[in-house]
Amino acid sequence: MRGDVLRVRPAPEPPRADVAPSRLSLRVPLRIFLLSRLAIWALASGTVLLFEDRLNPARGRWDTPRLHELGAVLDVWARWDSDWYLRIAESGYRWPSSTPAFFPLYPGVVAGIGRVLGGHFLLAGLLVSLAAGAAAFSLLYDLVRVRLGPLDARRTVLYLALFPTSLFLGAVYGEALFLLLALATFALAERGRLGWASVVAGLALLTRAQGLALLPALALFAWRAERRPRSLWVLAVPVALFSLFPLVLELWIGHGLAFLDAQRIWDRSLAPLGPFGGFVQAVGEGDVLGPALAVALTGLAVVAWRTLGAPYGVYALAALALPMAFPSERLGGLYSFPRLALAAFPCFAGLAVLGREVKVHAVVVTVLGAALAVDVVRWALWYWVS
Repeated sequence: MRGDVLRVRPAPEPPRADVAPSRLSLRVPLRIFLLSRLAIWALASGTVLLFEDRLNPARGRWDTPRLHELGAVLDVWARWDSDWYLRIAESGYRWPSSTPAFFPLYPGVVAGIGRVLGGHFLLAGLLVSLAAGAAAFSLLYDLVRVRLGPLDARRTVLYLALFPTSLFLGAVYGEALFLLLALATFALAERGRLGWASVVAGLALLTRAQGLALLPALALFAWRAERRPRSLWVLAVPVALFSLFPLVLELWIGHGLAFLDAQRIWDRSLAPLGPFGGFVQAVGEGDVLGPALAVALTGLAVVAWRTLGAPYGVYALAALALPMAFPSERLGGLYSFPRLALAAFPCFAGLAVLGREVKVHAVVVTVLGAALAVDVVRWALWYWVS
């Protein structure tokens, strides 16, 4: 490896507000998104059609008629937690149940579009995820292009597309919508629109708890603003927006904190050691891949801090730390961590910096692509992925 690759560039100055993506530049991330989704879809649908007799027999515990609406080729993207999202979209929250554990924005959008589509909620879920995923790829590419250049930006979205759990960006899950909102928060903050950035951060919080990771990043943007005292008030906006969720739950089911109590079904609780708690538990359980991924992503978050700037690094570290700090005693210390790590988008930019070396790039593409293929096949056959 050449020595110049190891010298990570310092974070450049924030981009000017007038810097805007061209139509030509957006073709790159959209092409990568489209081709990767088509390849993933072909592999998943081919697997479920050719090996239907090998579907996981245990799927009967989670499979429901709600997940069968459009035929096997499309229904393959509704598995596991998709049922909870679709259940909320169709009939709202119930208590006691696990539905309050799933934050309202994604199922709420699916509910609205699903009713417009004549009750086809699964189709609505797919459309929301795919549209959000395409927009997220475009925003990610542009954020990295402005700071590091088009080559690093291209590798960033390519690595995201090949990340093993990127299959969730086209499934009936809230991953794509949250990623889009997190990226939009940064895009608005970079342009000095902190008020709108705080609103979008609030929407991200209404999508999943990892939205909390956006608050320290917003605080850094506000601290650097010209009118610092006034700008810091934007931090109250996401909290105020999120407060609508427990308020609605209180009015709807009579239990405003049900979103916390509902986590008991997965035996999740705050570890005394914080994010180290999930890591230590996973190591003690004999998990090798989970801790290795956590260490690698943490290192990439540090690289992103040095190349993209402190707000990106702080966000990435917080987005990784939150799921690690709430392990499941029954299911594992890093349960669902590979999927939730998708939110830490600066890590992919950090990996893109290392991927400037041709050999490193080749290894990354090979390893990520192979792991993604395995996860897609497992997902299609109803085996747990993340």
